[in-house]
This record gives sequence, structure tokens and C-alpha cells, in this order.
Amino acid sequence: MLLLWLDLNSSYAHSSLALPAIHAQVEGKEGNVEWRKVSATINSNVGSVVAEIVAARPDVVAATAWLFTHEVLLKITARVKALLPECTIIFGGPEMLGDNEEYLRRNRHVACVFRGEGELGFHEWLGVYDCPSRWNEVVGLCWLDAEGVYHDGGLARVMEFDQLMIPEHSRFFDWTKPFVQLETTRGCFNTCAFCVSGAEKPVRVLSVERIRERLTVIRDHGIRDIRLLDRTFNGSSRRAIRLLELFREFAPGMRFHLEIHPALLSDEVKELLRELPAGLLHLEAGIQSLRENVLQACRRIGDLQAALDGLCYLASLPNLVVHADLIAGLPLYSLEQMIEDVRVLAGFGTGEIQLELLKLLPGTAMRAEAEALGIVYSPDVPYEVLQTKAMSVEDLRQARLLSRLIDGFYNALAWQGVTRKLIGHDECFLSDFLRWMEERELLEQPLSLERRGALLYEFCEERYPMFLTDISVAWIVAGIPFAKEPSKRLKPWSKEIPGDVVNVMGEYESVMRVYHLPGEKEEFWFGFDRGKSASRPLYVGKKLRGF
Repeated sequence: MLLLWLDLNSSYAHSSLALPAIHAQVEGKEGNVEWRKVSATINSNVGSVVAEIVAARPDVVAATAWLFTHEVLLKITARVKALLPECTIIFGGPEMLGDNEEYLRRNRHVACVFRGEGELGFHEWLGVYDCPSRWNEVVGLCWLDAEGVYHDGGLARVMEFDQLMIPEHSRFFDWTKPFVQLETTRGCFNTCAFCVSGAEKPVRVLSVERIRERLTVIRDHGIRDIRLLDRTFNGSSRRAIRLLELFREFAPGMRFHLEIHPALLSDEVKELLRELPAGLLHLEAGIQSLRENVLQACRRIGDLQAALDGLCYLASLPNLVVHADLIAGLPLYSLEQMIEDVRVLAGFGTGEIQLELLKLLPGTAMRAEAEALGIVYSPDVPYEVLQTKAMSVEDLRQARLLSRLIDGFYNALAWQGVTRKLIGHDECFLSDFLRWMEERELLEQPLSLERRGALLYEFCEERYPMFLTDISVAWIVAGIPFAKEPSKRLKPWSKEIPGDVVNVMGEYESVMRVYHLPGEKEEFWFGFDRGKSASRPLYVGKKLRGF
């Protein structure tokens, strides 16, 4: 029997763990099943992908359906079924966590879907794939029989998660990507109604020894960036400490991106985080909203003030990159509150702020309760919220545009410093800048780093002229050409740099070409070394005018 796995991802950089995780359980002992893979992204030509699959003439086509690949997946597999009527098509993945009856009736080319964790159950199904009368033996399998009667196999869970063969041992594990995902936990102690892990109990974990084994394999393949799949990272301080100490063993060659709950930072975890090498961790701090009633409506565990204190502490550590998220469309959360929350997060010095629209995913409690909560959401992927009691259609459109604004200016290192100052200076800055950008129809188009800086300068010329020097300094430090307005005041400096100039960045050397930027309150000197960096200054000094 020929099994073809359609490995469909949202981009080239992403790689699903589903195939290697499932195949690893039978690596070297596949029996009468021949495993093949066709890889594609959502930007691939559908016809070409279909032709490649059909040429193999598989008996079974399997694929993982998730938010951003689902639409293209249906297009591909519907065409495959039309060309190969005898082929059996099965889906699994997050999109299958809800009620699958309507889905199967709507997409009749899909023979069955698998709900839950498939490392064991998928192989059970392969043993009876050509005998639908036995499909009821497989926990997690959902299908329509020949008479159109729906059968629901419930939810599959692998309780002995720690005993599974690791995905990295499968020949299908993709080592060509810039990062790999490492699943260390299944389930979550929290109960967030918008998350598929909110009801996933019990929590199951890999031992630290098993994680060390996997990290060693990953390091030996030359991979530096690890995305940890662990929603309960510091649910246990003792485990968090052991993992952080483990990660330190792999410094400086590896970098770990993980989620952390800022309300649950013990003193021991805080101390260890402070001591870790710079660049080792990129932390995603779960915030969602800074409103107690909103978090309660979402059933999120954790004291809000403790979360704020924890985030403030994390953002203060220079050795960490800290990312915080807010979700527009949560129950009771208004646009005005969200904008104010962005200001609070910026005031903490948060490294990145991600603002996203709520998506009501299949299998989540909030999707099941949407009508009672007064939430209207899209019936099609990505199931984004369209309206709530607290946010109108226009409010959510504004939230989406604000998200682009934050990504383009606050989350861009070149403009983050001055954007943070502007946000803190005036509570109306975000709303006014958003309106100004929207009037010029700029938020729906890609903007280069240089273009963004020029727009910020133009806006501040009208509203906040006291920040023009800050923008000019950011422009020059970013290495953007001098010809444009933000750096036109920059002039060559042939004299000695005054002795009372304070170093801001780097050290001045006599071989440097020096330029001077005057300002109303501050003036700056920039040193360039053509042999080391032609466009970016290696030295920046400043002093207050009149001193």
C-alpha cells in the first residue's frame, strides 16, 4: 500500500512536525506500507502539486489541516480525488478538533478525519484503512459511512507521551529549515477559552533527559534556533529551572524561543533568567489583555498585577528579548482599552508587541459559546472575529490597521526607540498617527524601512517637532543614506570632538570620518570607518546644547 503524505506549510521556513512525529513510531518497520512525501507551501502552484501527487498513484493521501493551510489543502485534495477516485483521503490536525460532521458532509472527497494526537491511532487506522467496517476500532476517527451516517471516534490522547519515538529519528524530519520546533509538553495548566490547549488535560511532559537527547541531535545537525512547544513552561518553577539550566548548556550555539507566564515567575526563576547569557532566550509573555474582567471572561488563570509585575521585570533584563501579545476581539475588550494597553506595554520597554485579532478555532470553548458571548466570527478560515459587544466591525478594522502600524514602527528596531518615546509622550499619538497613515492609504501596502522613517519624520514635522532629532539619529544609526530629509542636517566635522561629549555607542577612533548633527536641545557626533562599516556609524556621541 502506498501512503503519500502531503506536507503543506504556510511558508518555506515552516515545517510541520506531524509527519516525522507519526512516522518515527514505525521508522525501519513500516511493514507493507510504503511512505512517500510531497512538500509544498500555500504559495505553490496547485496544479503542479496535484500532478506530482497523481503521478505517484497513492492508495492513501494524508495531510495535516491547520489554520493557514486549510483552504489550499482542500483545493489540492479535491482535485486529487477527482483524478484518483479510488484514493482514500484522511486529514488530521488542529482544524479537526471540533464537530466534524458538517465538515465531512461539506467536503465529501475527504473519507475521514482524525481528531487528536495521531502517533499511535494513525497506524491503527492504516491497518484497517481498506475496511471501513472496522474504523470504529480507531479512537479519534470521524467519518460518514456508505449510508451517510456520521460516526465520531472521540478524542485520541497519547498518555505515555514520554515513551514515543522522537520525530528527529524519522527520515522525514526536515533539517533544511532555519529553525526547528521541539515539543516538550502536551496540554496546559491554564484554561483559556480561546485556546485549543485550554481544555487539554492532563498535562504530559518530556523528561529533561529526553529533551537533552533531542537537543543534542538537533545541535549535531547544525540547527541554532529552537521554537519550544510548551504552553506550561513555568507552570512548575522546579521544572522551569531545570530546563533553563539545560538550555544554558547549549549556549552560545543555540537560541530558544518559548512562551512564559509572567504572573508565575518565582524568585528562583527570576534570578536564573537574570544570569543567562545574552541572546539565549526569546520570551513570549502571555498577556492578551490588561483588563481583569476580560481575562476572567476568557477563563485565564493568573493574577493580572502579578503578570504586569512579571512582564516589567522581564522587559528590564538586557539579556532577554521579550515579546508580549494583545488580542483584539476578546469578550468585553474595547478598542480604546486595547490602545491604552499598548501604551502600558510600550512603557514597560517590551521588546516586541504583537496585536492580533481573535480567531475562534475549532474545538475551543469560546467558539462553542460565541453566540452567548455576542461574538460574530467568520465561518471560513481563519475564523477571525468580525464583531463583538465591545468592538464594532469598524473597531476591529482599526485594530487590524493598528497591528500593522505597531509591526512597522514599534517592532522595527530602527524606529522602536523614538516610537516608544512618542507613545509615552502623548496618549493620542497612536490614534492620530494611525488616522494620518490611513488617510494616505499607506497601511495596506508594504513599506521599506527607509519609507517608514520618512513618513514618521513627515508626521512629526506637523505634530511633534521636538522629536525630529530623535528620528534623524535613528535614521543615521540604521545606515540609511544621508540624502533624505531626516539626515539633511548632518554635516562633516573636521575639528576635534569636544571633550564633554558623552559616548552613546561605540568608541571614537582617530581614523574615523566624523559627522555632526545639530539639534535644539542636543547635538550628536557620528564616527564612520569605511574599512569596517561604510554605511553605519561605529561611534555615536552626544551632548546637551549650552553645556
